[in-house]
Amino acid sequence: MRVIISAILLMFVFSDETVKAAEIELHHNAPDRYVVVQGDTLWSIASRFLKDPWRWPEIWHQNRESMKNPHMIYPGDIIILEKTAKGIQLKLSEEKAIIKLSPKMRIEKLGVHGIPTIPTHKIKPFLSQPLVIERHALDKAPLILGSSDNRVILSTGEIIYVQDLPHDKGSLWQVFRASKALMDPDDNNRILGYEAIYLGDIEVKNFAKISSVTVTHSVQEILKGDRLLPSTPDKDIYYMPHAPDFAIKGRIISVYGGITEIGENAIITLNKGTHDGLKEGHVLAVYRKSEVKSPSDEMITLPDERIGLVLIFRVFDKVSYALITQSSQAIKVLDAVKTP
Repeated sequence: MRVIISAILLMFVFSDETVKAAEIELHHNAPDRYVVVQGDTLWSIASRFLKDPWRWPEIWHQNRESMKNPHMIYPGDIIILEKTAKGIQLKLSEEKAIIKLSPKMRIEKLGVHGIPTIPTHKIKPFLSQPLVIERHALDKAPLILGSSDNRVILSTGEIIYVQDLPHDKGSLWQVFRASKALMDPDDNNRILGYEAIYLGDIEVKNFAKISSVTVTHSVQEILKGDRLLPSTPDKDIYYMPHAPDFAIKGRIISVYGGITEIGENAIITLNKGTHDGLKEGHVLAVYRKSEVKSPSDEMITLPDERIGLVLIFRVFDKVSYALITQSSQAIKVLDAVKTP
């Protein structure tokens, strides 16, 4: 049975009737053909061919009438780069790559799951629960009391006990901890909200006044006093990357996990949100401002240098969360983000 791993990748088609090759640049080392493999994303495939991979929806949109089914490709499908009299085009080949299989047993859910735009497992915990909260918003959420052996750090596989856990919101919950205030460096450090840190997942074994639960997954240390919020069912999330149609400039104000230098696939927080016109799917460029000392010891500001791209996947009123999709060097807190 053929396993579908794709959705929306669209055959990128370039022609003089749609988008000229000069307008959307190919990488100098773009391959003549590429075999789709399991684990690909739309962004990763586009990155093999385009200098600005976020522009693929422009090309797909203008050619959607000519494609019978642009929403699905499969492992083994081959994407071919062609140069024709009408320009450059990328299309699916009719041939298929030979994939060697070995006997093994596996259990799969029924149904079709398309390839995501970006690695959704990276952002999954950030999609279902509020990460930007009001002060004290978690104070009334179910409270982790600890374990029977009084462990300080609670981790995957352990049975722990929770107070005030309602039985009408399901057996799957996520663990959060109230964290730092998010402040705007461009507005006298005005507080934009408070961050709630995702720590892991739990499953209820027994509902009672003091419920017993099992930690099924942890990404950080879980401690006594952490709070629970109900989990929501998984859902397919697709983003159509596009640049804002207006000029915007913001800053990276936080890196999820507390590190200061980050690269691709890291989660960052920006000091702009819906009040500033940002939407899910917007792509912004990251810029580094640098200074050098002249021979006369005068500090000279250099032109801003573009060092990466981010894709916004969740937006609140005053802040938004983004995934770093490209970085040519380490990205830092307070680096600028702008319309590319």
